[in-house]
Amino acid sequence: MKKLLLRLIAYISIFTVMVGGVGFFGITRSQKDFYGAIRQEPIPSLQGIEKPEYDPNKPTVAVLLGNETTEGSDFMIPYELFSRTGEFNVYAVASDNEVRSLTGGLDVIPHYSFKEMDILLGKSPDIIAIPFMPMNDEKKFQPVQEWLQKHSNTNLLSICGGSGNLAAAGLLKGKSVATHWQNRLFDAVEKKFPETDWRWDQRYMQDGNVVSSAGVSSGIDAVLYVISQRLGEPAAEKIAQEMNYPSYHFVQNPKMAPFDVDVRTYTLNNAFQWNKKKAGVLLYNGVEEMALASVFDIYSDTGTTKVLSISSSEHPIVTKHGLNLISRHLLSNTPQLDKMIVPGREAKSLAAEEIKNWNEKGNAKELSFVHSDSSDRFIFEVQLEDLAKQEDLLTAQHAVKRLEFRANDIQLEGKPFPLEPYGNLFFTGLLAVFTAFYIDRRFIMKKRRTSKSNDSSQKMS
Repeated sequence: MKKLLLRLIAYISIFTVMVGGVGFFGITRSQKDFYGAIRQEPIPSLQGIEKPEYDPNKPTVAVLLGNETTEGSDFMIPYELFSRTGEFNVYAVASDNEVRSLTGGLDVIPHYSFKEMDILLGKSPDIIAIPFMPMNDEKKFQPVQEWLQKHSNTNLLSICGGSGNLAAAGLLKGKSVATHWQNRLFDAVEKKFPETDWRWDQRYMQDGNVVSSAGVSSGIDAVLYVISQRLGEPAAEKIAQEMNYPSYHFVQNPKMAPFDVDVRTYTLNNAFQWNKKKAGVLLYNGVEEMALASVFDIYSDTGTTKVLSISSSEHPIVTKHGLNLISRHLLSNTPQLDKMIVPGREAKSLAAEEIKNWNEKGNAKELSFVHSDSSDRFIFEVQLEDLAKQEDLLTAQHAVKRLEFRANDIQLEGKPFPLEPYGNLFFTGLLAVFTAFYIDRRFIMKKRRTSKSNDSSQKMS
C-alpha cells in the first residue's frame, strides 16, 4: 500500500510539474507580449516634435504615462475624449521625455515631463487622468507616485486599474472607489488597501476630488461624466453620438451588476496558445487614438495575437489629436503577417498613400478596414466581432467582459471555443502521463523487482 501511494504521488508530481511548467512558460511569454511589450528597437531622431498648442484660457488635462508600460485603452480614452471637446489642453505627461510603451507594443512620445508640465502651468493641472500602470518595479513607479502626491489636491480621474496606482500613492484612504473587477482576483486590492471602500457595482463614482472608473470601457462613462460636469450634459452627449457609443445611459446612471470572476479561457489562451497570430497595424497621420488602442488592447490581451506597429517612415506619426507615435516596423521590411489592419473610421482616405505603398509592394495579405467598413458603429463593437471570427466565441466573450462592454447589439459569431489551447493542453497532459509511466517502469518498478529478486536470493542461500 505504501509503495502504491508513492507511485501515485510520483505520477501526480510529474503531471503537475510538466503541465504547470509549460503553462507557466506560456503565460509568462504572453504577458511579456502585452504588459511587457517595451520597445527594444532603436529610437529614431525625435527632433522637431510638435506639441498641441497651450491655451492658458483652457483647463489642462495631464494624461499619465508610466515608467514600465501603460494600459493602452486606459490612456487613449481620456486623451481622445477630452481632446474631442476642443475645450481642454490635453497632454501626455511622464517623468521624463523618453519614449513610453503602451500595452501590446504601441510607442508614445510624451509631450512634457513632470518638471516641464509644472513649469508650463505654474500650478497643478486641472485634471490628472491616471490609467493603469504596472508597478512591478517600485523604483520606476516612485517618480509617478511623488508627482501624484505633489498634486493630490487637484481633480484626479482614475481609469480602470489606475485606482490601484492612486491607492499605492496613498491618495484613496477613506474614499469609495470603483476599479476593474479583475483587481479583486489578481491584485487583491481589498486586502492590499483595506482603508479604501472598493465598489464593484458602479461603472464610475465620485468621492471628493477623485472620480474613479471600473473596467476599461467604464472609463468612457467616467470621462463623459467629468465633461458633463465641466461643459454641460449636451457636450458629453454630443461626443457619445459622434462615436456611436451605445451605452451613454450609464453616464446618467452608473449602477451595474458586477461581472462574475471567470478567467478560465483567458488563462488557457495565455498558457497554451503557442501558435500566436501576427497582426500588423498601420500607423498614419490623423488616426484616431481609441481606434488604435482598440486593436492593440483587444487582440493582444487575449493571448492569441501578437500585434506589430507598422508605418511608411521612421519619423513619428501624429494622431488626430496631436499624439506622437513611432512604429517598430516599416512597410519596407514588414515581417510575415497573418493580417494587416488599418484602424480608424477615415482610414481609406487618410492612409491612402500608405495603402498605395502596401499594394505596390505586392504584399500577400489584404488590408482589413475594420472600423471604416463599419463607420456607423462603435469601434469596440466591430473589433470584438472581428476577434470572435478570428478566434472563437469564448475568447471574444472574455474580451467583452474584460472591457466591461455592455452593449446589447454586439453580434459575436465564430467557433464555440479555442481549439488549439485545448488541444495543446491535452497533448501536454498526455505527454506528462507517458513520462510518468516511463519513469515508473524504468526506475520505480525496476527497483521494486530488483529488491524482490534480492530477497529471493537471500532466502535460497
